[in-house]
Amino acid sequence: EMQLVESGGGLVQPGGSMRLSCAASDFTGNYDMSWVRQAPEKERELVAAIRREGSTSYIDSVKGRFTISRDNTKNTLYLQMNSLKPEDTAVYYCNARFRWSGNEYWGQGTQVTVSA
Repeated sequence: EMQLVESGGGLVQPGGSMRLSCAASDFTGNYDMSWVRQAPEKERELVAAIRREGSTSYIDSVKGRFTISRDNTKNTLYLQMNSLKPEDTAVYYCNARFRWSGNEYWGQGTQVTVSA
C-alpha cells in the first residue's frame, strides 16, 4: 500500500524560501500527486497538483511563487516555495491518487510557519 512521508517544513521569514519533500513507498509514476494545505480554522485548499504525465496546476494565490515537481526515479514529490507570505502558514499534506482505481493516500503533514 502506498505510504507518504512529508519533510522540509519549519519556520521561515516572510520573503524566504523552503522546499518540501514527499517520499513515497510505491512507484510515483502510477499516481497523480498534489500538495494540500490546511491552516487552523480555515478551509483545506489544494495548493498544487502534478498529473502522472507531468502537467501541473496551481491555486491562484501561489502562482509564480511555488513550483511542484516530481522525480519518479526517486519516488519523491517536491514543492519549492519562494517569496513566502504569512498567509502560506499551514500544515502541508502530500496526496497521491492511483490513476486506475482513484484510491487516495495521504501523508502525515508537515508544518510550515511564515513569520518574522
